[in-house]
Amino acid sequence: MKKNIRIFGRTIVLLAIIGLNSCTSYLDKSPEAIVSPTDAFINFTNFQGFTEELYNCVPEYTSKMWATNWMMGDETINSPGGLWLSDLFDKGDYWGWTTSAWISWLDAGSAKTSGDSFDRGLWPNAWYAIRKANLGLANLDKLNATDEEKNLVKGQLLFFRGWFHFELMTYWGGLPYIDRELSPTEKLELPRLSYQETADRVAKDLREAADLLPVDWDNTTAGAKTSGANQLRVTKMAALAYLGKNYLYAGSPLMNKQSTGSATYNADYCQKAAAAFAEMLKYVDSGESFHKLVLFKDYSSLFYSNGSNVMPGYPEAIFMSQTYNTWFNGCPWGPSSIFAARSIGGGYCSPNARYVENYGMANGLPIDDPESGYDPADPWANRDPRFYHDIVIDGDKIVSGSLPADDEKLRYAALYTGGVSRDESTCSRTGYLLRKLTPITANSKDNFPNNYMHLAYMRLPDVYLMYAEAVLQGYGSATSEGPNYITAEAALNVVRTRCGAGPVAQKYVGDKDKFMSEIIRERAVELAFEADYRFNDLRRWLLWGDKKYLEKTAIYFDRGTNGKPINMTEKVIATRIFPERAYWLPLKTADVNLYPSFGQNPGW
Repeated sequence: MKKNIRIFGRTIVLLAIIGLNSCTSYLDKSPEAIVSPTDAFINFTNFQGFTEELYNCVPEYTSKMWATNWMMGDETINSPGGLWLSDLFDKGDYWGWTTSAWISWLDAGSAKTSGDSFDRGLWPNAWYAIRKANLGLANLDKLNATDEEKNLVKGQLLFFRGWFHFELMTYWGGLPYIDRELSPTEKLELPRLSYQETADRVAKDLREAADLLPVDWDNTTAGAKTSGANQLRVTKMAALAYLGKNYLYAGSPLMNKQSTGSATYNADYCQKAAAAFAEMLKYVDSGESFHKLVLFKDYSSLFYSNGSNVMPGYPEAIFMSQTYNTWFNGCPWGPSSIFAARSIGGGYCSPNARYVENYGMANGLPIDDPESGYDPADPWANRDPRFYHDIVIDGDKIVSGSLPADDEKLRYAALYTGGVSRDESTCSRTGYLLRKLTPITANSKDNFPNNYMHLAYMRLPDVYLMYAEAVLQGYGSATSEGPNYITAEAALNVVRTRCGAGPVAQKYVGDKDKFMSEIIRERAVELAFEADYRFNDLRRWLLWGDKKYLEKTAIYFDRGTNGKPINMTEKVIATRIFPERAYWLPLKTADVNLYPSFGQNPGW
């Protein structure tokens, strides 16, 4: 898949980018927002060009700044003195998503859809995109096109209106659902809905979008014009997957508590989620969709290019942002070279040692299971294959090319206490390094290959795992087939089987709580260090109050004569401050003061 979506056409008059600073700018209609129906909406080529700006509204969260500041959960810890968003959250500064917008992909000074990816923030771009989608939907009757073309345009507009509302409410809770053009003279009376009320409105848009959009654009008459370059376009698959995610989130304990007061799963929403996921996955099973799991030997191609001319992610990516630029290519610092010591380039964030414990054994059992075979004297032996793909451990080879004799010590990771790779301010702070998102040659000694990292908002394994959770919580059993499809157990094992890890042990399958613990652990491993999965998972499960998720730890050890670690200890090096109110991020003060019924999130 090429790195840029091929556009159908260029609108003669586009919706102006009006520099939205808040909801105020969104709600106040300006003259520049008027689009000529003669130009923009008259035919499919122009209307599609108008619609395609919505793709550019999606933030490319990995390129907002020079560090991995999208990892807002417990996956990593940065070097001491860090000032990125995850550092601010660790310190309890949840206003940091906006007061330090230059390091937060959640915010930006205004809505931007062109230029540098640094400019894009979810909050301003979402309101702009919702307004644009409503403008397009209001003008559909002007489109002179075939039924297929009309369905493609309407499906995209509905998808993005639903998707951006979903992304907003994921972080800030229930919001007004804006599904029409707002008059510049009408009084603002758009009360905030509960989370589940907002989710129902999102579901309506995503369901209709799924009914209108194709499984594969290449198989449509209109899409054939850009055949081979359509993978970034939203499809029936994306609409169904997000329909399921929207329902699963609505049924999760945090969202159910906000809506009903009950901090438990809502089985009805989970059953709806399972049905949407099943509908989507059946297209995968039938081969009608291009989506499929790659072989594990090609696993890295999902995350970085390593010099190839293909965008990472295909064919597992269900939805991902457009590529705005590739300035991290061959960069000696930043997300494209985060695994290595700064002495050879890169090195800023380290995997939290506590988080690394999620990686179980090759037989599929967690390391704390008495039958797992885990050996504290040889802790990195016989682990889940993804452990070796994702994590650099002591003794791993990290330089391939020639080295001067004085630098030979840099060839292998020295992560033991006092080792050259263990300088907390320039390399590993925890005894581990991260390699999942970069080729091992991304260092100054191997000359930083032309690597490009691009991560999806949603991958196919995420769908399998959400389906497993929805079936378990909707139907009460890991062995239920739920919506006339595979069991929760089978769905989880699809992901495990691909990497060569053992299936979920039967003693976990028969116990609902134990099986849920395996879903939590599997999501932590398969989706590690990607997108915002972990931060939002722990929130929706109401698990951030658990001390084990708040603590970030490091291991300290000596290297024995046989190369194995000895005298190992684990110490807490940071504890995140997470008050109850932080389950929902604070809203901008300027926005909550727009009108009385909008309101701030509780506790802020």
